[in-house]
Amino acid sequence: MDLLIFVLLIILAVFVLKVSLISLLFYSDIRAAQGKDPAAKSFLEVLFLYPGVHALVYYRIGHFLYRMRLFFLARLLSQFARFTTGIEIHPGAQIGKKFFIDHGMGVVIGETAIIGDGVLLYQGVTLGGTGLEKGKRHPTIGDNVVIGAGAKVLGNIVVGDNSYIGANAVVIKDVPADSTVVGVPGRITKQEGRKIDISLDHVHILDPIMQAMEELQSRIDKLEKK
Repeated sequence: MDLLIFVLLIILAVFVLKVSLISLLFYSDIRAAQGKDPAAKSFLEVLFLYPGVHALVYYRIGHFLYRMRLFFLARLLSQFARFTTGIEIHPGAQIGKKFFIDHGMGVVIGETAIIGDGVLLYQGVTLGGTGLEKGKRHPTIGDNVVIGAGAKVLGNIVVGDNSYIGANAVVIKDVPADSTVVGVPGRITKQEGRKIDISLDHVHILDPIMQAMEELQSRIDKLEKK
């Protein structure tokens, strides 16, 4: 009986140590999740129950192994993370600070993808390649970029800082900073240098084609009144 209690205490101590280390090492990422998800009620809820945070923890460890050239172990860990979280991040990708994947199911991040600080991804996002070429073949995402649910950003392209990729958009060309991209293929509309995702508003997004049609309709109305 004493041995069983001793073993349980050891397991508890290891668990507490593990949780403490993860909390310290991933503090900024956990806080970022709290700030970007209004459903997050507490630090512990994010730490224990958010698959995006779990996937990021696995990725950070896998990335370290990848840089040590332990490629098989790194990929093994990434596949375990994919199985448990539904999120696939290649350990070769480069991801900055305060990164958050909300919900996360179906997210895929390729080997040569580069992601800046403060980036937010939603479920179903793909940062993928186009073709079988070697070298840099995945996107580079700037700081404070938001990529909506189901969006596909493909190829060796650059998405500028503070940009917003609308849900289900397909982006295959470079995106300037402070822009919004909507549609298939992605169409770019400038937002006057103003970051539009402060309130994570996915509804009121300017569509350049709709803007052009509204301007044409306004001109037609003016001509008809003459």
